[in-house]
Amino acid sequence: MSTAHARLPDRPTALYWTAILNAELLVVLAYFAFVTGIPESLDFVVLVVVPWVWLNVSWWVYRNMRFPAAPFRRRVLGAIVAAGYFLVLARVGGLLLPGIGDLATGLRVVTYQVPPGFGPALLYSGDSLVVNLIPYQLAGYLTLAILVYATVVDVSGSAAAGFVGLFSCVSCTLPVIAAVVSGVTGSVTFVASLGDGAYGLSTVVFVLSVALLRWRPDIGDVARLRGLVADLRGWNRR
Repeated sequence: MSTAHARLPDRPTALYWTAILNAELLVVLAYFAFVTGIPESLDFVVLVVVPWVWLNVSWWVYRNMRFPAAPFRRRVLGAIVAAGYFLVLARVGGLLLPGIGDLATGLRVVTYQVPPGFGPALLYSGDSLVVNLIPYQLAGYLTLAILVYATVVDVSGSAAAGFVGLFSCVSCTLPVIAAVVSGVTGSVTFVASLGDGAYGLSTVVFVLSVALLRWRPDIGDVARLRGLVADLRGWNRR
């Protein structure tokens, strides 16, 4: 069952988000003015915007999320599934990677060298583990994990039905795609990877994933949508 309710924002909400967007715009303008200068490429402008989209969508979910009442066992199940889901996203998205042995460089913090939202980033390169805590990715993956938790606990029936509800949910696979295409390949290539054009695509997939996880279409919804498309095609051929 979907937890989303479409409605126009009221005046306080509109003013709240206007203030946030204006503050973010000032941060971006300050970054251009004092760090990089006027950008020469539209691609770089898009890159600067990407983290704010992830952060704003994540904050919107946090402000509007309402968890359904559920038995304790199902809530525990939801927490376990969500934690595992977050770890999968963190792994394929580059937040957690295998260590690099003798090439490890230890802990470092990246601040103004990268656009706001990409930094301040906490990077750790160790013998057995590499950790890249990129603010916008961390917030986005936590948001997706929370939505998966809500998906599991909102499934009616037994705890086992939570798994069925999760894996029959079409939207639950899209965030993994978002993680794959937006992955950072490690602290050594962190700054260089910011030029990757996949960030724009990954942002579209992330926003779509959030929207679908709020709506939660299942296989039946997809089948009905395909039937509707087929009917429309048949009608156009007449």
